[in-house]
Amino acid sequence: MNFEQIARQLLPLLGGRENIASAAHCATRLRLVLVDDSLADKKAIGELEGVKGCFQNAGQMQVIFGSGIVNKVHAAFIQTAGIGESSKSEAASVAARKLNPAQRIARLLSNIFVPIIPAIVASGVLMGLLGMMKTYGWVDAGSALFIMLDMFSSAAFIILPILIGFTAAREFGGNPYLGATLGGILTHPALTNAWGVAGGVQTMNFFGLDIAMVGYQGTVFPVLLAVWFMSLVEKRLRKIIPNALDIILTPFLTVIIAGFVAMLVIGPAGRALGDGISLVLSTLIAHAGWLAGLLFGGLYSVIVISGVHHSFHAIEAGLLGNPAIGVNFLLPIWSMANIAQAGACLAVWFKTRDVKIRSIVLPSALSGLLGITEAAIFGVNLRFMKPFIAGIVGGAVGGAFVVLMHVGMTAVGLTALPGMAIVQASSLVSYIIGMALAFGTAFILSLLLKYNVEDKA
Repeated sequence: MNFEQIARQLLPLLGGRENIASAAHCATRLRLVLVDDSLADKKAIGELEGVKGCFQNAGQMQVIFGSGIVNKVHAAFIQTAGIGESSKSEAASVAARKLNPAQRIARLLSNIFVPIIPAIVASGVLMGLLGMMKTYGWVDAGSALFIMLDMFSSAAFIILPILIGFTAAREFGGNPYLGATLGGILTHPALTNAWGVAGGVQTMNFFGLDIAMVGYQGTVFPVLLAVWFMSLVEKRLRKIIPNALDIILTPFLTVIIAGFVAMLVIGPAGRALGDGISLVLSTLIAHAGWLAGLLFGGLYSVIVISGVHHSFHAIEAGLLGNPAIGVNFLLPIWSMANIAQAGACLAVWFKTRDVKIRSIVLPSALSGLLGITEAAIFGVNLRFMKPFIAGIVGGAVGGAFVVLMHVGMTAVGLTALPGMAIVQASSLVSYIIGMALAFGTAFILSLLLKYNVEDKA
């Protein structure tokens, strides 16, 4: 494969050197921010040697080459175009200016929650393991092993506001350590653990106001709003405090002001917001039942196209942290939608004899089975449209089933096959059946529908 030739062919199809605002790459895709997206010829780009798909998402033109190849194409491209190498964060920053308000909020929440997903996943997997131990009697619930694992599994949720405080402050332009400190204030041991308020709530009198001594362990929206306010205060103080006193006065006043406002106003309001969202969703699932799963499972793949799905991490974390719910009932629905797109994508392999398309389909379908559907959706299913529709139908069927069977997960971030690691032990069989229904429905429908699989439009 001649990477220099690919780069020379790719550049004019993107509108030329003057149309390239930024060029970066991830593990499999060349990520380009264009001055004018309309100048790019996506059909012609998709026909280039080595290209496995081309799509626009989150303000970026993303060209799929695959692991290993993309690094060499990127190196040849920036040399051919005569531009400097951009990092993913720089490319994302440039691309963010082209997003609409909803996409910007989704990207902001994604940047806040994606870094802490490993901690939540680790806790979720441990919770699943504990559930299996308790259900099948593998270990005594009073044993030291069980107690220690229970501590490990709940730690990430107890300090969730601290983790969110750190990443949120970084995104809002504040000091991450002050953000973590504010999260620590909201989860201070002097405040009753939010999961243990059944024994009654103590209050303190603050200049005539009764303030509930309840912590915000496991909550999401209170610390998000509080850190946003804190960042505004910090940036304003830095403008008016002399440089010689900045290191002392700015953090001091920031913590004092933001702490009082968080405890008296933002915390209670944020808790009410989070509880309200959880109540609406849980009520919808409880009363609409499988119809809600049908709707959510069908619409999720459409939402993925807009990139707004990244904002769901905040809602899912709120469900897990809510003592009245404590389970993620949305993620199993998203799993059904993802694996359905994988099934619809795989069916294309049986309908085409085009070697290039077949080489794209298999890795894209495998990626979908692992919960990463961008390649399947943008590289294959939307290309021929009817497979995408088949995936929507499969996701709706699977979504309806997992809601009907009350399937829940103990973390966020893992879907499709990897999602089995965080499914509640009592729901694992239903989850597997749901995946089979979603995958099978989408696969069969995509196989039976008539469409021209040789058309590269």
